[in-house]
Amino acid sequence: MNAGSRIVAMGHYQPSRIVTNNDLAQVVDTNDAWIRDRVGIAERRLAVNETVADMATFAAEKALANSGLTAADIDMVAVATCTSVDRCPNVATRVASRLGIAAPAAFDLNTACSGFSYALGTADHAIRAGAARNAIVIGAEKLSDFTDWNDRSTAVLFGDGAGAAVVTGVPEGEQPGVGPVLWGSAPDKGDVLRIEGWRPYIEQEGQIVFRWATTALAPFAIETCERAGIKPSELAAFVPHQANTRIIDGIVKRLGLGPEVVVAKDLVESGNTSAASMPLALSKLIERREVPSGAPVLLFGFGGGLTYAGQVIRCP
Repeated sequence: MNAGSRIVAMGHYQPSRIVTNNDLAQVVDTNDAWIRDRVGIAERRLAVNETVADMATFAAEKALANSGLTAADIDMVAVATCTSVDRCPNVATRVASRLGIAAPAAFDLNTACSGFSYALGTADHAIRAGAARNAIVIGAEKLSDFTDWNDRSTAVLFGDGAGAAVVTGVPEGEQPGVGPVLWGSAPDKGDVLRIEGWRPYIEQEGQIVFRWATTALAPFAIETCERAGIKPSELAAFVPHQANTRIIDGIVKRLGLGPEVVVAKDLVESGNTSAASMPLALSKLIERREVPSGAPVLLFGFGGGLTYAGQVIRCP
């Protein structure tokens, strides 16, 4: 049994192709000012040749290189994704194969945009139970495969990318770096955001999702902090799912976060990358040294299902 776990390193990957709002305005009836005002996105990255497994591997490779561990140390690979085209083999085994990780527990998990926190919570539980020692937890999405580029309500939202964390156990007596997960769902609203069928496009009832996110989620985020034994005012950073700046601003206001708390808004340059959005945003904050090592960071994801999950982590 372990006392808990901590994130020791992060890594991320984004495709090189940048699509601006003005680019989209050539395809659908929209404009830069409308997109920025409604959702806060200026541009997004779209994969041309990369698969979900490619992007997951690139992000995991960087996280592993930053961790000081090797492939031989890893015994679990968990991938959060809702956009893998292939049913089998799963993304996790492909990542493990490419990185040379021998015989890990390897699984994909789909709770859409909350997936990274679900996967991180699952890895933390496995480490606490002694079922794993060191895990790579990845959020990776290629939403462009499922975007209807003629639907202006959804075409402006999504991007592609991946983020990854290396998670390891902490010894007895050391404070865990991954706090208790709060997770749940509102299954009665499960059909308001959909990727259904064999040749699907993303469809959503945007106003219902927006109202749910702006009214239901702040109390869950507050409870997540309570489970970790800290007050929202003690946070160094808040990394929510990168869906919409108005949703983020609303949660920030209800949490009572002051200007000293770093609030991730990577969606401005990345769009909504679903399960990849939180690890992608966190990895960039760490890379830019915007959050000190050891400082408390609230992760909180929400999306399709409708699902939500979060935990307070200590910044690697």
